[in-house]
Amino acid sequence: MNCNMDTSDVFDQMPLISPTISPSKALSADGLESHHLSRTQLPETLPVVQCVARARIPTTQGPEIFLHLYSNNVDNKEHLAIVFGEDIRSKSLFKKRPGESQQDRMTRGAYVGKLYPGRKLADRDDNLGLELRFDDQGNVLTETNLNEPTLVRIHSECYTGETAWSARCDCGEQFDEAGRLMGENGHGCIVYLRQEGRGIGLGEKLKAYNLQDLGADTVQANLMLRHPADKRSFSLATAILLDLGLLEITLLTNNPDKIIAVEGKNRMVKVVSRVPMIPLAWQQNGAGIKSKEVEGYLRTKVEKMGHLLSRPSSDK
Repeated sequence: MNCNMDTSDVFDQMPLISPTISPSKALSADGLESHHLSRTQLPETLPVVQCVARARIPTTQGPEIFLHLYSNNVDNKEHLAIVFGEDIRSKSLFKKRPGESQQDRMTRGAYVGKLYPGRKLADRDDNLGLELRFDDQGNVLTETNLNEPTLVRIHSECYTGETAWSARCDCGEQFDEAGRLMGENGHGCIVYLRQEGRGIGLGEKLKAYNLQDLGADTVQANLMLRHPADKRSFSLATAILLDLGLLEITLLTNNPDKIIAVEGKNRMVKVVSRVPMIPLAWQQNGAGIKSKEVEGYLRTKVEKMGHLLSRPSSDK
């Protein structure tokens, strides 16, 4: 970059070319099919995931969750699934392993019902009258009592928005709202992927923030740092959903490309419907994040990334 050049001129003149595919704004009425991202661009095979451990988490908001921690064969990160509903079970976690004891299974979280002092069996909860069933290969036979597609949010880690009270984005707000909706519903899953800053990492994200303060938008800042506008991959999320047996889902998202990416090349997961994530500040109660930074962030998502979001006409 020419350091003597005015920064606003740099941002205005730079070509917006990204290694990733930008979504088209020509969408079908339901927002599910007409995307720039094509299934032919998706990977042929999914990552191999393994649920390492699961534990019940009582929450400050009331509903209990079951936190699942996943390993995989494509990176060294620990990705998570936040599950609302005891009857959503991980195939890899619950599969019987040679030589393991019932205590081993309870310790890693492969149990039915609820743990209590003195419990001896992982595969049967005598207090609740629940018992797991397995096939000849030791695979758990799921009996999930879901009468409709499961509510799912694919959420990428955002330290600044979730932990550091940032008003540059609405990531923390979306995370909280997804949890609220799933708690009310009694079933749901937030797949939490460790891909900070749209996949560029926290350090590069902080550099992008500085470029934004100099006049760049979120897309321009990433490109100036020689990163794609969006470097994330959602194939890990697809693999985790399959492991949990969540084959038909209602997806909480404004991102049309995410719908295609999560379904995968062969549509092993089906997004039956979409629930929009409307910023709380744009809703009637007037709550939520209010800052010039978040307004620019949301505007860029709509104008340059094709997100399915429009501000109420009365606020324009």
